[in-house]
Amino acid sequence: MAARAAEEAPAILAAAGVAAAAGLALGAAGAPAALAAAFGAALGAAFRASLGVAAGCAVARLGGFGAATPAPPSPAAVDQAPPPTLDALAPGLGRALLEQLPAGVLLIDEFGRVIFQNAAATDVVERSVAGLPYAAALRAPAMTEAVAAALADQRPADIDVTLQRAKERVIHAAIRPLPRAELSAPGADGEPPRPAVLIMLEDRTRAAKAEALRRDFVAYASHELKTPLASISGFIETLQGHAKSDPAATERFLRIMAQQTERMKRLVEDLLSLNRIEINEHVRPRDPVDLATVAWEVASALSPLAQAQGTRIEVSLPREGMMTRGSHDEVAQVFVNLMDNAVKYAGHGGPVRVTRAQPTPGRAGMIGVTVADSGPGIAREHLPRLTERFYRVDAARSRERGGTGLGLAIAKHILNRHRADLSVTSKLGEGSRFTVWFPATPDEAAAPEPPVGAAQ
Repeated sequence: MAARAAEEAPAILAAAGVAAAAGLALGAAGAPAALAAAFGAALGAAFRASLGVAAGCAVARLGGFGAATPAPPSPAAVDQAPPPTLDALAPGLGRALLEQLPAGVLLIDEFGRVIFQNAAATDVVERSVAGLPYAAALRAPAMTEAVAAALADQRPADIDVTLQRAKERVIHAAIRPLPRAELSAPGADGEPPRPAVLIMLEDRTRAAKAEALRRDFVAYASHELKTPLASISGFIETLQGHAKSDPAATERFLRIMAQQTERMKRLVEDLLSLNRIEINEHVRPRDPVDLATVAWEVASALSPLAQAQGTRIEVSLPREGMMTRGSHDEVAQVFVNLMDNAVKYAGHGGPVRVTRAQPTPGRAGMIGVTVADSGPGIAREHLPRLTERFYRVDAARSRERGGTGLGLAIAKHILNRHRADLSVTSKLGEGSRFTVWFPATPDEAAAPEPPVGAAQ
């Protein structure tokens, strides 16, 4: 009996390490101590069975609990290591619990390879990394250094890293070494790879963006709200003073105050809209959207505004058949911002034209819609900054026409969320062309000859 217990000691220690780490995770999440303890006990027992670690390691191989931790394997040992299995954890309660954890879990074996990843970890790293060396799997220098320290010195770490995937993501990684025996010769006694390091990944992109937005709101909003608030305050003092009995002045001041109030309302609405979009920017919407249908809807809705400005919107698109994946309302908001800007700056009588963009080699598999105006155009030095928050080519004219300086910033973040793109070309005196490019879907219909005419 004692000999058998000694033989199973390494497997029990490895299982206990994973169990303890998972139990700590529950405790950190606010679970009751009893639940965390029960979870750890169940997970340890399950790992003892599911890891299938072969007997044959005597307690003496551990060198005692106070013995020095072995060094990580040499490159030669890694080269001779048995091929990692993509299913290092056999089916069982332990594997099922790890699969269901909301936090991403990666297990690194004694040779520095990923031997397990759960579904949440796949969402974080955006690919399957099972079987890869940890450096190639993580591709984040700070995290790979921490894993190396855990393998070599049994040193735990908690770090925040930024992963450059399809979109930038802020990840918190809790790296925990697992108790283990001295590294055995590769393939000794037919042993499968043993877990040596546990990595728990938490996506904190939303929280990081929310904090950045809070700072931006304080910086930008305070600056933008200062002018209309000062104006309103000054008019109120005037109306309470010498203009109290002047009906003409009262009417004029109240009209200006109403305009400034409306401007502040638009600013707050745009900031809230930008906040919602940026927080979810890394989550790509998946609903089918017809760009042609949305463009026609927006053009029809903005036609009265165009007529009031002395211009018109001409749409040269098919009525349907330009399919992409996304959010109907957000795509509509992009077209509203582009067409509204074009109407404001088109100049009297100059039409705003909405056309399908010609495909280019650099945007294979994408469909584009161009909104072009015949206004004064934009100087080249301004083009790179058009999508910055509160950036205006002509600040006085923008405020006069009700602009908040956030329209193109909102459009840019919506396009980022849709994995789409914006290109701008303009020449002074010749108008501007804004083209949005969306990934096409396989079910995009063959576009018929587009009708040409003003939106109705």
